Amino acid sequence: MKELVEFIIKNLVDKPDEVHVNEIIGKQIIIFELRVGKGDMGKVIGKGGQTARSIRTLLSAVAAKQRKRAVLEILED
Repeated sequence: MKELVEFIIKNLVDKPDEVHVNEIIGKQIIIFELRVGKGDMGKVIGKGGQTARSIRTLLSAVAAKQRKRAVLEILED
């Protein structure tokens, strides 16, 4: 799933080389730590938070198939 998140985000932002995704897999949870470059946070969050919500929904659906919960943390460097 890490590759999917990277692909989506790198196509949204102005500085794709500054996108870093760390995936932490636990027994019942998958945590995605997404770091984007300065100025790209707005593109990842989207208008009214819609883009971030859509990404979280997608991750939750994929994680549910693995019987896990997904958490997405978005951080700006």
